Amino acid sequence: MSREFRPAIGSPASPEFGERSGEKVELHIGLWKDGRWSYLYGDDTAYRAEMPDIEAIREAAREARTGELPDVVQGPVINAPVWTWEIPLYFWFGGIAAGSSFVALACDVAGDDTSARVARKVALAALMPSPPLLIMDLGRPERFYNMLRIFKPRSPMSMGAWALSAFGGLAAAAVGADLLGREREAKLLGGANAIVGGYLGSYTGVLLASTAVPVWGRSRLFLGPIFVSTATATGAAATRLALVATGLPVGHPTRNALGTVETAAMSAELLLSIVNERRLGPLASGLETGRPGTLFKAAKWAVRGGLALRLARKRGGPGAHHLASLLYLAAGLMFRYAWVGAGRLSARDDRAVAEMHRAETHGT
Repeated sequence: MSREFRPAIGSPASPEFGERSGEKVELHIGLWKDGRWSYLYGDDTAYRAEMPDIEAIREAAREARTGELPDVVQGPVINAPVWTWEIPLYFWFGGIAAGSSFVALACDVAGDDTSARVARKVALAALMPSPPLLIMDLGRPERFYNMLRIFKPRSPMSMGAWALSAFGGLAAAAVGADLLGREREAKLLGGANAIVGGYLGSYTGVLLASTAVPVWGRSRLFLGPIFVSTATATGAAATRLALVATGLPVGHPTRNALGTVETAAMSAELLLSIVNERRLGPLASGLETGRPGTLFKAAKWAVRGGLALRLARKRGGPGAHHLASLLYLAAGLMFRYAWVGAGRLSARDDRAVAEMHRAETHGT
């Protein structure tokens, strides 16, 4: 006998489709007897098994989390990040903008209103490429808008989009107040912008560390401080060069102070990167091989070169210090590209991914 498979609620594309007609499909046995040949409804079928040993399942799960890995880990375990060249550049520009907002606040506190106004302009100028770069990576402008439709404090990406928007609004308002001669309002807006800049300069590192990529996830204690240090150094370097271009004389206290800040911050970044790289052990291979490894080494040598020029500035004159600032800016950019590229390489190391998550699960 052949079965009748026409639905009892009308034919597709008919006016009554979806409306129960009260009719039964011909030859269908009532009381779901047709469905007894399923593990859901009966125990007289080969598809149904007895209740398993729950404790055995738990023990197998514990063994899978804590036991030895197999010789071959079948992958891919996770998908590699798909970020392209826009994201590291966005990280770099955002860091400069955040660091410049710190400089503006420091200049206001020190009473150097002229340098503070320049620093606020640098912060706004550095931020301007960031939204287009982020939108280019997202593919469509409305995706950035959709990120602003929700507010998720536990999501670094959601908070980053809000921080970027808030920072841009405050930076533009502060520069506008400067142009209108509203000094008090400009300082208040600049101070608020520095607070937001603290998040803008660090959230990118936190965003990387919150992923399942081994080299990023295992660097969670260092990536935030590393990115803040680079943001401070590049912001100070960019502002210092802008002040020099506006005619700030040699020996000016702000000019000297910014030289000290950029050197100290970039030295901290170099030290944190070296300590973290050694701490990672085999997981640091993404930072040591391929194009990311080349960029990472070049960035560290650029920092060392900048430090050497700073020590020799009395002999080399102002030009040596300017070159050091440029090296710091270049190092910051190379560090960003190296970290993003290392994540792609690390995500393809299936054994490292499995070992990392097995250790984390066992620890919890």
